[in-house]
Amino acid sequence: MTEGFTERFEEFSRRVTHAVGRPWAFLIALLVVVVWALSGPLFGFGDTWQLVINTGTTIVTFLMVFLIQQAQNKDGKAMELKLNELVAATKGASNRLIDVEALTEDDLDVLHGYFRQLVELSRRDHDLRESHSLEEAERLHMGKSGQT
Repeated sequence: MTEGFTERFEEFSRRVTHAVGRPWAFLIALLVVVVWALSGPLFGFGDTWQLVINTGTTIVTFLMVFLIQQAQNKDGKAMELKLNELVAATKGASNRLIDVEALTEDDLDVLHGYFRQLVELSRRDHDLRESHSLEEAERLHMGKSGQT
């Protein structure tokens, strides 16, 4: 039962977050606020009038937090796996960076300091305006694919 629910929730979350991220969803929300504001004189700008928008936006926000968090968790995990694959497949890349998100904050600070040192060394040794060439990228690609 849990597995089926999880799959349905993931699909629902994906669809809702995709839908509410569209321009028309913003326009609908804006229209609701405009209609609510224009109805103010009709209801005398009373407490009930204010309570309607406050309650509605609070409920929508509360529910959207869980849907968006689900989508972000899945997207984040997928991104981590893609990056792990790149690190694992890249010759010369440190395998210590695979699953780096599982490290403690202190360990991340140590790694961050190490990479800052590399940046400083790079600044001293190279012109920062220098870029890699298309030819270099093609050569690296051919080397990875076993072509010569």
